[in-house]
Amino acid sequence: MIRRRYCALDRILIEGERALEAIFVASPSTREPSPAAAIADPPFGDAERRHAAGLMRINHVGEVCAQALYFGQASVARDTDLRSHLLEAAAEENDHLGWCGQRLHELGSRPSLFNPFWYAGAWLIGAGAGLVGDRLSLGFVVETERQVEAHLGEHLQLLPPGDLRSRAILTRMQADEARHAQAARAKGATELPPPLPALMRLASAFMKKVAYRL
Repeated sequence: MIRRRYCALDRILIEGERALEAIFVASPSTREPSPAAAIADPPFGDAERRHAAGLMRINHVGEVCAQALYFGQASVARDTDLRSHLLEAAAEENDHLGWCGQRLHELGSRPSLFNPFWYAGAWLIGAGAGLVGDRLSLGFVVETERQVEAHLGEHLQLLPPGDLRSRAILTRMQADEARHAQAARAKGATELPPPLPALMRLASAFMKKVAYRL
């Protein structure tokens, strides 16, 4: 099998296409159907619907950032096996992005207005981590997934009790994030040094506050 060699311009165009799709296609096509596909949507009060939409907008932003992080890391990965692993993880995260986007639409809402900024920042962070080294890049994956898994657990507690469709999506996402972290550990991830995890939590808290409304 002949593997195509990309020039610098090819790589720029590929990254540009990936960015545009993640930012502007709210509900991309997915490889797997939504975990909520067979679950009925109960009637909501306006306040509950807005609250559920705010939470799902945060999760949609998280998946936009996940795409950016993985693509940024893959773009500078030294090892071809690691690059393939990161791109496969990005494809799975794309399912999450599609499910969250679809659920936002069902709730009568829209993605964050700041998605271009979230994506750009996350891509730069991912590329920066990758440039330091593959093991640290994998460590960044582990810490990111650990924090995402924790905030998904919080959202499962905060969702309106009757919103079983959103709950099914977040439960599946939480399991996938844990699996991604475990796979990164198995590939030799190193723990991030302080204060990086704390800074990541601080940035995440800011993103969640903004994305809930905008």
